[in-house]
Amino acid sequence: MGRIVVGVDGSASSVKALHWAVRQAGLTGDTVEAAIGWEYPASAWATMAPGIPPEFDPEQLAGQILDETLESALGKEGAAAVERQVVGAPAAQALLDRTEGAVLLVVGDRGYSGFKAALLGSVSLHVTQHATVPVVVVRGE
Repeated sequence: MGRIVVGVDGSASSVKALHWAVRQAGLTGDTVEAAIGWEYPASAWATMAPGIPPEFDPEQLAGQILDETLESALGKEGAAAVERQVVGAPAAQALLDRTEGAVLLVVGDRGYSGFKAALLGSVSLHVTQHATVPVVVVRGE
């Protein structure tokens, strides 16, 4: 039995990727690991720092997004069957790091980027170019 890693950021595209990964795991007997990356945006940090409340925790926020997305998409029982990883790294690097020992990486075609003309978003493009395991990109509408 292997492990399928799926990138989940709360976007509609990542939810489609999650559903695809769960269906694939049902066919192959693999486990599913949902991963989300987080980081402080370097350029925004300097301008945001004075207004950020002291209790702001980007790792906790990423974990909350992951948990809520899994439960909303799969229900409580389905979400409980998915392993969760919150990784302190940019999204593409977080996913690539989690693929060590995995059999497959699944991502949506784009996250929250506003640049809709491109066929792939920056994360899906990066992982398709650098992953050492097969990558499935689940397309949107």
